[in-house]
Amino acid sequence: MMRGGQGERGAALLAVLLLVAVMAVIAATALDRLMLATRIAGSAATVDQGRAYAFAAEEIALRRVASLVARDPARLTLDGGWLGRDFTLPLPGGEGRARLTDANNCFNLNSLVAEVTPGRLSRRSGAIAQFAALMRLVGIDDGQAQQIAGATADWIDSDSNEGPLGAEDNVYRGTAENYLAANRKMADISELRAVRGVTPKIYAQLKPWICVLPEADPVKLNVNTLAPEQAPLIAMLMPGELTAADARAALATRPAGGYGSSVRFWDARAFEGRKPPQDVAEQARVNSRWLMLTTRVTMGDGVLTARSLIDANGGAAGAGQASPLIVRRDWGESD
Repeated sequence: MMRGGQGERGAALLAVLLLVAVMAVIAATALDRLMLATRIAGSAATVDQGRAYAFAAEEIALRRVASLVARDPARLTLDGGWLGRDFTLPLPGGEGRARLTDANNCFNLNSLVAEVTPGRLSRRSGAIAQFAALMRLVGIDDGQAQQIAGATADWIDSDSNEGPLGAEDNVYRGTAENYLAANRKMADISELRAVRGVTPKIYAQLKPWICVLPEADPVKLNVNTLAPEQAPLIAMLMPGELTAADARAALATRPAGGYGSSVRFWDARAFEGRKPPQDVAEQARVNSRWLMLTTRVTMGDGVLTARSLIDANGGAAGAGQASPLIVRRDWGESD
């Protein structure tokens, strides 16, 4: 009987120990989930606060852009040191940095087409030649450059007919991913990676030189804000006639207050004897419609990045006729 009682007490003790162990596991799991939920809630609050600070930076930038436009609606220069400069925003419990850049000074991929009627996009041969020239200037093989330029124009244009060296649905259907051409304006430069012939290496080479703007007009560069290192963008305007060295010389000898007009720019000694056609000459401007604001907010271990495209014209036909506005906003680092 005594042995039976001791066995029952041992079984009871074992049951109690098992119950305690199970309760400990349940408590630990609940505590872990509570901590996770707390961290998620804290992260969400940090992101919301970071977004609020980014919106505040946008308002400051819009006022700054309005001031720049009001100073001289016809011309935008480097005066005031606003371009490419980090402005620090002291924040409670963190720090913000904002930078304005000229978003005109790049090759707008959407310029490869012309919007002949609303929503109807057609290939623009001159822009295709300029895009191919830019690729050659940055070190891409001529054959690849021509194929990529043609394929990119076909990717954007509205029809399904292959242009010279182009690529349409039948090409992409034959790939392992089996997809179709977009047949619309691009919304982000990352779309270029889906175009036939664009390898990761070529995309990395092109990324500093290309952009996507919400218009299908020919590329318009601001010769008063272009850096000499961006000379290939000028040289591409006249494929085979201008060299990057010529363009760099014209930008390096820019007057302190900038060129007064595109005519004076093309009159620079570096271009002596080489006058562009009127439509090409107009692609070198002395003002800018598009500006990019990059905001980086750091709060604790969290970092939030916002890229905001600003229309300095505010949707109007010319500068100074309406207040600048944000037309696109991207969160996170660009790829």
